[in-house]
Amino acid sequence: MQLRAIEPHDIDLLYTIENDPDLWDVSSVNVPYSRYDLEQYILSQRHDLYADRQLRLVITADDGKAVGLIDLFDFSPANSRAEMGIAILKEERGKGYAVGALKLLHAYAASHLHIHQIYAIVPSDNVTCLAMLRSMGYASERVLPDWVQTSSGYIDCIALFRVLE
Repeated sequence: MQLRAIEPHDIDLLYTIENDPDLWDVSSVNVPYSRYDLEQYILSQRHDLYADRQLRLVITADDGKAVGLIDLFDFSPANSRAEMGIAILKEERGKGYAVGALKLLHAYAASHLHIHQIYAIVPSDNVTCLAMLRSMGYASERVLPDWVQTSSGYIDCIALFRVLE
């Protein structure tokens, strides 16, 4: 497994993930993206966390197949911290890609990006993601009441933090 920069041929992966209504509640998106908009996004990326204030990487399996995305965003250079988000294609979930990608991201963020802290905000009903993050050392949890509005009402989220070594 590896993490790599997003490239123009990743348009189908990006299109699938960004237009999955099941992910809209956790991504602050509520409308589909066009292929054109996503192509422009890919082409405009400098792949520089300090310039873009975000970094989106493709998660690939050992055979090179793209299986998901992992992001750092809301980057604060002054405080050396960023929020993290991860999305694995539905058919690839449960295969350990999220854990592997997080390990790679933690190492890269600490050694090359000099990030001190990563945090994630997760809906309280996403028990799988919460358990995975806790198993990877995310702690100092805080409940964010009514943080996300969904089609069925507001839900709480849990903010989890991890200091990188």
